[in-house]
Amino acid sequence: MWPFRTKPAPAIEAKSLAAPDEELLALLGATVTGTAAVPTSVALTVPAVAAAVRTISEAAASLEVLVERRDGDAWVPDEEHPAWHLLRVDACPWASGFETIRDLVAECLTRDAGGFAYVSRVDGKPAEIITYRDNPFSVEYAETGEPTYRLSGAVIPTANVIHLRGPFSKSPLTLCAEAIGLANVLEKHAAKLFTNGARPGGVIQFPKDVKIGDAALAKMRTAWKSAFEGSDNAGKTALLWDGGTFNPLTFNSVDSQFLETRRFQLEEVARAFNIPSPLLGDLTRATWSNLSTKNREFLVYCLEPWLQALEAALRRALIDEGDRKDFRIRFDRDDLTRADLGERATAYSTLVTARIYSPNELRAWDGAPPYPGGDEFANPAITPGPAAPVADNNDTPEKEAAA
Repeated sequence: MWPFRTKPAPAIEAKSLAAPDEELLALLGATVTGTAAVPTSVALTVPAVAAAVRTISEAAASLEVLVERRDGDAWVPDEEHPAWHLLRVDACPWASGFETIRDLVAECLTRDAGGFAYVSRVDGKPAEIITYRDNPFSVEYAETGEPTYRLSGAVIPTANVIHLRGPFSKSPLTLCAEAIGLANVLEKHAAKLFTNGARPGGVIQFPKDVKIGDAALAKMRTAWKSAFEGSDNAGKTALLWDGGTFNPLTFNSVDSQFLETRRFQLEEVARAFNIPSPLLGDLTRATWSNLSTKNREFLVYCLEPWLQALEAALRRALIDEGDRKDFRIRFDRDDLTRADLGERATAYSTLVTARIYSPNELRAWDGAPPYPGGDEFANPAITPGPAAPVADNNDTPEKEAAA
C-alpha cells in the first residue's frame, strides 16, 4: 500500500526575465539563434539527436545503482534504506527506478532548466519519486546560487526536489541549435528529393523553329511526369519528337558533397553531446582496434560527468544531510569498462599470477559465485611440492652415501 501522496497547492507561476527560458523567449517572439534553429520537438526528430539522447540517458539508467553504507573502511550495500527500493525497484506505483533515472537524464539533455523530480515523504522518509509531464517546475537562483523551487507556481522545499543540471545552464539542444537545425534542413531536403523523384536529371531542348504552345507544353509535361517520374519509372527509355534532344545535367559541387555534409552534421551533433560518433551510427572511421577505445571515451568523457551529477542530485534529495557521511548512492560502472572475453581472461590471469587479486574477487566482478580455496593469493603457474628437509651442516656427501 503506497503512502498518501502530498501535492502542493496550485498557484500562479512567475517567470523571470533575468534568465528567460526557451518557452518565455518563444512567447516574446525572441530568438537567440539563426533561422536554422528548431524547437526541441523538431530537434528530436533528427536521428542523430534522438540517438544521442537515448544513448546517454539509457546507458545511465541501465547501470546498477547502489545504496551503500559505510562499514569501517569499506562500503557495503544497504537494502534497508528507503532510497534502495525507489531506485532499484519502483520509484512510484506507475514508474520504475529505471524509467525515472532515464527520464531525468533525457530531460536534462533537452531542457535548459534541467531534469526535475519530486520526492514525496512520509514521516520524513522518501516514499515516492514522481516525475511530471510538461515540466511544471521552475527555479530561481539567488546571488549565491541557492535555488528556490516552485511546482505549478507553489514554493516547495529544496530537499524534496531532485534537480539534475547540465553545464552552462543550457542543454546541448540549445548550445548546438544551429547544427541541429542544419541537419534537419538536410533531412527535409533529402526526403523531398527522394519522395517526389522529380530532381531534373536533364532538360529537353527543341530547336528555335519549333513552336510549342502552352497547351502542348502542359500535355507534354504531364505525359513526361507520368512516364518517367518516381522510383518505379526509373531507367525507362524516353521517346522524343520534333527534333527534341535530352541534355543531362551534371552534379555541381553542392550536390556531390551532399552526403559528406550530412555526415559532418552527424559529427557536429556528436561533438555537442560529447559522445563518440560511432555510438550514433557513424562507422566511417571505426575499426576493431579503436572501437573499444571509443567505448572507454564514452564512459570517461561523456557519461561519467552525468553520473557524477546524477549521484549528487540523488544524494541531496534521498539521503538526509546528517547521514551523508555514512550513506552514499553510487552507479556501478563495471559493465561499461568490461573488455571482451579474451582481454578479460588475459587481464585476470595476470592479476591472479601477480597476486594482486584472488580468484574469488575476480569471479565476483563477473557475478560468479566463489569456490573453495579461491580466496588464497597464490600463483597458479607455480605448483608447490612437498617441503624439503632442513639439511644438517655436519652432514657430508660420504655420510649421505653411507646412509
